[in-house]
Amino acid sequence: MKEQIYIGITVFCGLFFSCTQSTEALSYGDADTHNAETKIPKEVKPLIDYWMRDTWITLGDDDTYYMIGTTADPHREFAGQVHCWDWNDGLYLFRSTDLKNWEAMGLIWSMEKDGTWQKNCKIFGEDEKYQKRSLNGDPLDNRFLAVWAPELHYIKSQKNWFIVACMNNSESGKGSFILKSTTGRPEGPYVNIKGNETKPLFSNIDGSLFEDEDGTVYFVGHNHYIAKMNSDMSDLAEPIRKIKETAYDPEPYIEGAFIFKYDHKYHLVQAIWSHRLKDGSETYCPQKDDDATRYSYDCVIASSDNIYGPYQKRYNVITGGGHNNLFQDKDKNWWATIFFNPRGAQAKEYEKTCRPGIVPIKYGDGKFSIDLDRKL
Repeated sequence: MKEQIYIGITVFCGLFFSCTQSTEALSYGDADTHNAETKIPKEVKPLIDYWMRDTWITLGDDDTYYMIGTTADPHREFAGQVHCWDWNDGLYLFRSTDLKNWEAMGLIWSMEKDGTWQKNCKIFGEDEKYQKRSLNGDPLDNRFLAVWAPELHYIKSQKNWFIVACMNNSESGKGSFILKSTTGRPEGPYVNIKGNETKPLFSNIDGSLFEDEDGTVYFVGHNHYIAKMNSDMSDLAEPIRKIKETAYDPEPYIEGAFIFKYDHKYHLVQAIWSHRLKDGSETYCPQKDDDATRYSYDCVIASSDNIYGPYQKRYNVITGGGHNNLFQDKDKNWWATIFFNPRGAQAKEYEKTCRPGIVPIKYGDGKFSIDLDRKL
């Protein structure tokens, strides 16, 4: 009997130690890429077989879901590979009434036909050092003009649809811009707002929009930046400032930021690379951001009582779910978009990459997490 009690205590202590290790051993900035609770469930498959990154889905005022993202020109392929790094043709839109069956609405904003400064490509000369080269050796890789990371927003206070997107490079430079629908419909046509008629509104990538409950709209940029918009959405109403955050040490490269509000709190979502280092440790803040150690592009969230911050410590919601958005469906269930990122070691786990998908999400105790009990 004493032996049984001893064994029971030993097992209990072992389990208790294991639990405390898994929840408390990680210091801020460490990653746990093996955590089953943050892994994309294996049953999650692409919504459609279409090349897309930075997937964005929103429920419109007409009870229809709209999906947009970074796409490649469907007519341009080199060496059997489709990509969007140096060149694409514009913005494509999809819609659905049930999140399962999607209708292609085609090219809703063409850089060639609808762009102004956006259609003037940056061309690097033979004697210039290229900022980037295509991953597949495309002979057009001295020309840089691609639109990335579009988001589609219905702004209630304006009773209109807006798109915020960014250019990888143009004659006017890299940066983010906002378009507004001229018809009040999500398919547009779209034109530049006054603040970016001739140049980018913001000099970096990954712009976003957030409308607060009082109708105030904010521009969110790249990783840590924010500014209030004018009441008519024509331009920024204040200088862009840096959001107050609880940073990692060292602070790594971060992108894909956007903000939404729920449970009386502002939630700042960002995309950050996890790294599996040679010593066996895992981290979000390596001393060197090395491609060789990158594993997953994660969706992390931090929360605050004030839109400008300070935001609490970040926590990982989806391992491999980076540069995405969270949205509620018609029944108020939470979902997060993903795109099966082709970079990093985790890409080997996917049958196909660069395809849009969604993961069920739940909210509890002030945090978002994957809902393993709910499926599409």
